[in-house]
Amino acid sequence: MTTAADPHDRRLCVSALTSGGRRAVLLTSDGVPIDAEHRPAAGGAKDLAVVVAHGFTGALERPAVRRAAGVLGAEGGVVTFSFRGHGGSGGRSTVGDREVLDLDAAVGWARRLGYARVATVGFSMGGSVVLRHAGAGAGAGLRPVDAVVSVSSPARWYYRGTAPMRRVHWVITRPAGRLVSRVGLRTRIHTRDWDPVPRSPVESVPYIAPVPLLVVHGDRDGYFPLDHPLSLAAAAGEGGAELWIERGFGHAENAADAALLGRVGAWITASCAPR
Repeated sequence: MTTAADPHDRRLCVSALTSGGRRAVLLTSDGVPIDAEHRPAAGGAKDLAVVVAHGFTGALERPAVRRAAGVLGAEGGVVTFSFRGHGGSGGRSTVGDREVLDLDAAVGWARRLGYARVATVGFSMGGSVVLRHAGAGAGAGLRPVDAVVSVSSPARWYYRGTAPMRRVHWVITRPAGRLVSRVGLRTRIHTRDWDPVPRSPVESVPYIAPVPLLVVHGDRDGYFPLDHPLSLAAAAGEGGAELWIERGFGHAENAADAALLGRVGAWITASCAPR
């Protein structure tokens, strides 16, 4: 699927800001303007940035994303952004395909802000994106990261085994569903199918090592059952990933409490520590 910016997006496009300012419009390599925000390190390491990638229908303004950014800010600086088609960003959502370019623009901004170490944390769709981004490698022209955390991610595409995922597929594939998404959820979805189909998360994971990888999933996740995180961890190979199956945890950023986010932040700091 190709997703050049919509014509009205071009009026929004500016070069990525490189100052310490809080807000920026980042231009992806395929020309889509991405709304982003930077929170300087309130504590923790001043040379570490955490880039937060939200789930489908999320945005940087959503309370759950802001809560995650606030907790992770104890470890260093935080960059949040809205994926294409979400919130104030341009373009249309490709539901995990071209979103790797949005994440890459945010990682690039963190580097230009002066952070020597950058970790990515993704939730649900964002969890699949951080895996695909890190697994693509420098050969794909994407910026390297120093640690990856994937929370509530699917392992494979087209999963419809739960009622919530069947509703998601209705939203994505049906004109009425895309209308509901655009009007009610501020999420604009592309109308074309993937062509070609991108590498799935489970196919990407083997290529992430030696970058530290943490896979987090809840035993009460209503979207993706436990075979998804288990297959991701298995695909990483021995020592390739740390797996947390969280008791009582539901799905993605909306269910992640401060305690879990704090533990994720501590893992990032430990994994990114100079050796």
